[in-house]
Amino acid sequence: MFPLHQALKPPTHSLWWHWRILRAMIDWHNDTVPSHQEEEPSTDEYRKSDCVLGYIPVIYYSILLCVGFPVNILTLVALSRLTARTQKALYVYLMALTSSDLLSQLFIIFVGFLLETAVFHREVPTILLRSVSVLEFAANHASIWATVPLTIDRYVALCHPLLHRQISYPARARRIVGVVQALALASGVPFFWWSDMWRVGRPPGRVDSVLIWTHVTIIYFLPCSIFLVLNSLIVLCLRRRQHRCQDECRQQHLAPAGRLGKTTAMLLAITSVFAVLWAPRTAVVLYHLYVSSVHRNWRVHLAYDLANMLAMLNTAVNFFLYCFVSKRFRGVVKDVLLLRGAQLHPQRPCHQRQASANASNSSLSSGAMRSHRHANIV
Repeated sequence: MFPLHQALKPPTHSLWWHWRILRAMIDWHNDTVPSHQEEEPSTDEYRKSDCVLGYIPVIYYSILLCVGFPVNILTLVALSRLTARTQKALYVYLMALTSSDLLSQLFIIFVGFLLETAVFHREVPTILLRSVSVLEFAANHASIWATVPLTIDRYVALCHPLLHRQISYPARARRIVGVVQALALASGVPFFWWSDMWRVGRPPGRVDSVLIWTHVTIIYFLPCSIFLVLNSLIVLCLRRRQHRCQDECRQQHLAPAGRLGKTTAMLLAITSVFAVLWAPRTAVVLYHLYVSSVHRNWRVHLAYDLANMLAMLNTAVNFFLYCFVSKRFRGVVKDVLLLRGAQLHPQRPCHQRQASANASNSSLSSGAMRSHRHANIV
């Protein structure tokens, strides 16, 4: 047996040199390959803010996806039946809006929020994040701008009915929807360089400012301006028509019958809900740009999370608006749920359809001439 004092001796000279070389190699590796934590500055200015809501966004988006996706598919099937039954351009625009909402739920809620955040835990390659960001913005722009041709169609139908009969038909509406979808996809390409507000700790730069202002202009300010102008003209036109009908009914001792149409009420509901639900997100994004970053301030982080939750709610509420406003839509949804076949109206011969259209145009023209003669007499 070896004595105890020999067992406690320090390592020999050769072993000591091997130990020093190994230690130097480990130190050199740690110095040349920085860790993930060293990529971000460790000062308080760039310290990442905590998510106050915890798992609430994940639960919320899961419920929204489980409810909204089947509801939008049901809406799409019902609108396709209405399009085949009525041959109206209105339902083509509503189908485009519903399809864009489905894409928004797929790319933004499912891929963007649930997969990247809850499943992958943010460990996603940068090129994949940027590619998904392009699809998210394109789907979002398409979902919002699909409402613009619908608003224009309703304005022409109410304020210029004769022109609407000439230019509004399903084939033309499909071409317009195709152009809108292509422009929406092209508008999402610049957002390949969008900086994720949750992951990037540096303050917004010049490129970030340009992209943020482009985003809020495309997504909120420009469409809301169009909605405000056209809806105001629609309401003014309806009021003038209602006052004219009341005067004629008063002279003929009839009860006034002027009221807001269901299609117009549906349009006003869609645009108003959009303006209300997207306003908080627009305000928080601009606050992030000029006041305080989402990455550094937990209050801004909380406001941004809540604003995103409200904005994504807009992709699932249109079905309930349609059911509340339209009795015809409720009937078609009931037929779809009960697995009933589409009950199309029998097609009339072409000359009968042309005759009915001419009769409608002549009745409108005669009505306009009667109102003109009445104005001259007064």
